[in-house]
Amino acid sequence: MKKLLLSFLLSLFFLNLTQAQSAKNTLYKGTVDGKINVTLYIKAEENPCTADLMYTSMYRYDKSGNWIQLDITQNIKNENQLALVEHAFTGLFILKKEGTAFSGLWISPDSKKQLKVDLKEASMTKKEIEKYEKALEKVNYENNDC
Repeated sequence: MKKLLLSFLLSLFFLNLTQAQSAKNTLYKGTVDGKINVTLYIKAEENPCTADLMYTSMYRYDKSGNWIQLDITQNIKNENQLALVEHAFTGLFILKKEGTAFSGLWISPDSKKQLKVDLKEASMTKKEIEKYEKALEKVNYENNDC
């Protein structure tokens, strides 16, 4: 009985470890309109029901410091193209990934303003990942809590 319980607990441990490792956290830094510095944080995880990736994300204009939650949809026909819609649809990014960088447009809700976006992947320390994860959890809670 003890061996069975130990096997079960070890299985749970490795299952949790595998799930934790399936998340990929990536930080991007760059500009909107060539002069407005922005930071984008994306967390990609495997969907437990399908083989597709699920994304949670946020970005901020570096001068403001306030995070804006993004809802991401990946192009089915071209996995390197993403649409990132700001929470409450205050804007939209259409981005294409090329290597470790994104380029594309930020579009205002009325589509009258379209600004060029260039982002490059930036490295993060373990402490920075924890900081961004806490910020992502906080912005998600603020936007989606009942």
